[in-house]
Amino acid sequence: MKKELFLIFCFLLVFIPYCISAEEYSLDDLYRLALKKSETIKISEEDLYISAREKDKALAVLFPTLSAFGRHIRYSEEKSQLNFILQPEYTNEWGFRLDQSLSLSGREFTALNIARDTIMKSTFDLDTVKEGYLLDVASKYYILLRARKAVEIANANVERLTKHRNASEIRLKVGEATKTVLLRAEAELAGAQSDLIRAENHVRLSKAILARTVGLNGDYGVREEPTESSFDMSENQSAVLQLLTEDCEKSTPECLKEKAFLERAELKSMTLQKEIAEKEVTYARGSYWPTLSLEGEYFRQENEPSSSFALTERIYGGVRLNFPFFEGGLRRAEVREAKAKQRQAEYGFSDLKRTIGVEVENSYSLLLTQAALLKQIKAEVDYALDNYNSVSKQFEYGLADSIDVMDANTLLVTSEREFANALYSYQLVILRLQRVTGTLLQNIISQQP
Repeated sequence: MKKELFLIFCFLLVFIPYCISAEEYSLDDLYRLALKKSETIKISEEDLYISAREKDKALAVLFPTLSAFGRHIRYSEEKSQLNFILQPEYTNEWGFRLDQSLSLSGREFTALNIARDTIMKSTFDLDTVKEGYLLDVASKYYILLRARKAVEIANANVERLTKHRNASEIRLKVGEATKTVLLRAEAELAGAQSDLIRAENHVRLSKAILARTVGLNGDYGVREEPTESSFDMSENQSAVLQLLTEDCEKSTPECLKEKAFLERAELKSMTLQKEIAEKEVTYARGSYWPTLSLEGEYFRQENEPSSSFALTERIYGGVRLNFPFFEGGLRRAEVREAKAKQRQAEYGFSDLKRTIGVEVENSYSLLLTQAALLKQIKAEVDYALDNYNSVSKQFEYGLADSIDVMDANTLLVTSEREFANALYSYQLVILRLQRVTGTLLQNIISQQP
């Protein structure tokens, strides 16, 4: 019985770890995890929460303050004269007080409106952070796919060079090649194996960077979506542009700019910042108006010993108007400061709008460039593969030398790497175009389950 249990334990120890594979994540899965775990996004969410509390503080100013107070005083001795108590033994005082102060300019309501606008601005700022972070996740994801593809290319290169080394060794044995041919093949194979080691290390580093960005722990894998052909890529490009420029009769770049001006969260945030700056000028000018204060109090006093002539209870209310005539130029400085911030907001809005226009044009040009490159590089890969197959066959029959094989293999490896880079760059450029037009976040959210 003990022997059987030991064998079962050994089976579980040896075979079960190999049956459990690391969890794989698609790009949509990584998006969802990033939105849930990212500290950067959580910091921006806390900014939104703080803005909501600022509104609560601005609203609280509009309500009166009700406070209670109490005091116990014990004297050193009781003093009296002609049966009148001048100083009791001790006194208890307590009561309630109601206070409310408002500016006649209504600047408290202006502050409340500013707080509400700040909440909306923080919402747009949060969307901006999310879009930027999700694009960073996509960039790290495609870097990992590119590194993994580089390992596949390096493996295929090692296999081809191993086959060539073996063929060179056979030709050397039968006297159809020199020792130099075999040494050259060995050297090329060693270089390919070194490239494979570097590619595998790059995969490990890329996985660590993506895990840090998304917030993953332990081993994991990424799942690549089916890759379209170059013809399908052209259709995909047209579909993306049509989606972004629908209901627009202008040229594609101009339509993309209009889309960006309408949808970019940064521009919406800056528009609100302009409105907030204008209201802050109004708020600062409100300090020139007088302040109206209302107050009411219930006061009770109890002395021991008590006196029949002492006033033990009183209730009163009052109105006070405060208008400072001179405060050393403070109000004028505050108004000028608010106007300067207003001008800054206007300059920032204009600068951001021009920057967004350049970003849209740049992303659109990159999309057209990458789409054109894909078709050409794909054809280059096909030609390089046919060329290598032909040259390697010729080498086997003694119709080509080793240098021709090496050149053909180098051309094939280079073209395969360029195609992988162009393919993943193209997919990332599409996401960047959605990012600069302000549609990336809503597209990602709409695809989430």
